[in-house]
Amino acid sequence: MLQKILKIISQHKIITAIIIILIAGGGYFGYKSSKGKSQGTRYVTATVEKGTIITSVSGTGQISNSNQIDIKPKVSGDVVYIGAEDGQVVKNGELLVKIDDTDAQKAVRDAEINLETAQISLSQAENDLKKTYDDGFNEITNVFVDLPVIMTGLKDVLFDDSLGSTGSWNLDTYEYYIELYDSKKSSQYENNIYYTSYQEAKKLYEQNFNDYKSASRFSDQETIKSLINETYQTTQSVAEAVKNTHNLLQSYKKALIDQNLAVSSIVDAYISNLNSYITKTNSHLGNLLSYKNTIEVSIGSVPYSIRSEELSLEQKENDLSDAKEKLADYYIRAPFDGVIAEINVEKGDSISSATALATLITNQKIAEISLNEVDVAKVKVGQKATLTFDALEDVSITGKVLSIDTVGTVSQGVVSYGVKISLDTQNETVKPGMSVTADIITDSKQDVLIVPNNAVKSQGNSQYVEIIENPSEETKQKLSANNTSGISLSTTPKTQTVEIGLSNDTYTEITSGLTEGDIIIVSTVSSNSSTTTTTTKSSSNQGLLQGLEGGGGPR
Repeated sequence: MLQKILKIISQHKIITAIIIILIAGGGYFGYKSSKGKSQGTRYVTATVEKGTIITSVSGTGQISNSNQIDIKPKVSGDVVYIGAEDGQVVKNGELLVKIDDTDAQKAVRDAEINLETAQISLSQAENDLKKTYDDGFNEITNVFVDLPVIMTGLKDVLFDDSLGSTGSWNLDTYEYYIELYDSKKSSQYENNIYYTSYQEAKKLYEQNFNDYKSASRFSDQETIKSLINETYQTTQSVAEAVKNTHNLLQSYKKALIDQNLAVSSIVDAYISNLNSYITKTNSHLGNLLSYKNTIEVSIGSVPYSIRSEELSLEQKENDLSDAKEKLADYYIRAPFDGVIAEINVEKGDSISSATALATLITNQKIAEISLNEVDVAKVKVGQKATLTFDALEDVSITGKVLSIDTVGTVSQGVVSYGVKISLDTQNETVKPGMSVTADIITDSKQDVLIVPNNAVKSQGNSQYVEIIENPSEETKQKLSANNTSGISLSTTPKTQTVEIGLSNDTYTEITSGLTEGDIIIVSTVSSNSSTTTTTTKSSSNQGLLQGLEGGGGPR
């Protein structure tokens, strides 16, 4: 066969040369065409869309019980009752142990008696105060039985004309004879103290009498208190006028006697009346002052007699409260829901405050993880978290941050901080000591523009993306299909400056520069590329969302 072909070639050398040239030329142009096509730039694209972006930090640690304590009493005594046993589930407040409380019960009874006594004393003081107001008003009434007589009597003594010429005041007669026979008294009459003191007393009396008529024994205590004070002041003024008038008549009588002049019987009658006025006003002043002091001596707005009893009552109430609190110490109760790990005493044992009666473990489990100093700065108490477990592949539980260590731990030059996370649900398959990974959500935004991280590029302090402007319908159709291998474009993408917000391992939030539906370049593919760079939605982002929305539990 080969010999036959060689024979044909040798017989048709020209034709064979032409065929070889055509084949070689076709191969060359085919190669050039293929090479040019393979070297064309292809673009992997994505569409700007709205979605939720979540940022989180992760840490690992172990599951532990949130609390485990040795229960110790606050008092000493003999155990008379045990209400729990090893392994028993107990509720918060459930009685575990009772200590003999005979003395404490007696202390409560004594405190109750003392409190009742104080209540009676306060009630009596209040009744006494009420009686003081009643007696005070009665005294005011007695005052205004006597004062009208006294004021009339003073008027007759000073302003009647029974001792001098008709139309002339007795006061003028007194002054005339005193000055005539005793010039030393003249300064007193120049000041006219007798007339002035009477007029002041008269003014107070008239106002006081009107106020008295407007009040009654059923008036409020403040009105009666004010009336007692006013009446005391009025009576003082009247007593001063009576005293001055009495002194005036004594001086007048002495002047007459010294000059061997007859003293009218009217003068003696006046002096006798003034003596009785002095006795009555002094008596009223003493009574009014007693009522006034009883009512007015106070602490704040409360009369002293009442405040003293109130303080005594408060003290007795505190004593009873203290006694009841002390009694409660003899009843040892569970401080939280949990399981009794061990009971350490028996009925009849004598115990002290140092005795560990029982060990209680809480049912509540928490995750204790460790974070580095960069991540812990983003974490706050109350933030949500999703917990997964090495030993339980199908279990995912949500929780929230309970506490964050304020002081870090340094190990081999690395600082770490402990973070405690509560579990929203208590899954029985989750055991203390299990390894746990916690993804703590530090921030999240919903309904914001997001793009794949690879689409955002930096230039100096600004960021930009490459955007396809006004794509044709054919290009849109290509873009809507799966274009992970890239597509060719007839136009060069435009550089668009953007501002960014949150970002996580997969997505970046765009706060300005793009609108929903814009088509952007994620990466480029050329013939020299052995791989294609693409970006898909973050499984961790979606997992956090699903975990939070589902509230925890098996995945």
